[in-house]
Amino acid sequence: MNREKRTAIFSALRHANPEPTTELEYDTPFELLIAVILSAQATDVGVNKATRKLYPVANTPEAIHALGVEGLKRYIKTIGLYNSKAENIIKTCAILIEQHESQVPRTREALEALPGVGRKTANVVLNTAFGEPTMAVDTHIFRVSNRTGIAKGKTPLAVEKSLVRLIPDEFLKDAHHWLILHGRYTCKARKPACGDCIIEPWCEYRAKEFT
Repeated sequence: MNREKRTAIFSALRHANPEPTTELEYDTPFELLIAVILSAQATDVGVNKATRKLYPVANTPEAIHALGVEGLKRYIKTIGLYNSKAENIIKTCAILIEQHESQVPRTREALEALPGVGRKTANVVLNTAFGEPTMAVDTHIFRVSNRTGIAKGKTPLAVEKSLVRLIPDEFLKDAHHWLILHGRYTCKARKPACGDCIIEPWCEYRAKEFT
């Protein structure tokens, strides 16, 4: 796929959704960080249901840390892997309090040093909370990138590096949200809705069907 096609794809996505954002509900970088940790192997809908109960009670590192592991579990027990997530979140809150003045760090290295935070979570926080042009490659973005031909790769890291290199700069900050939403609602895993797809004219997947 050439630059002209990528530009056309992201122009179409931007026209349809000029200000894309995450479907996780949050008001502060800390709330986003906790929501993203909770979202691993869980749906945004499920995470939002839990945080709607948690955040009115505790939405700072100090307040959540004060709940303790067992106290936190009561709010997130509907989410998969909640036992390990509760432990990681309490440890993360302690590190934020002790090492970062209760603020979410703005570097990848500091974020990835937090329990429960990997490269994808760090990229989400950097992009969504702080506006950095990072690319968090989840299963949706991995699929869309390979299927459409926007950026192919055998691993999430390979796709991430290709996307950052190949997406025109003017689209890079919002590209993560456009691609994840496109994969979630249109370019679905089992049955992509090609007939309703706004980027179908430039998609290599559809082109192959007619060759």
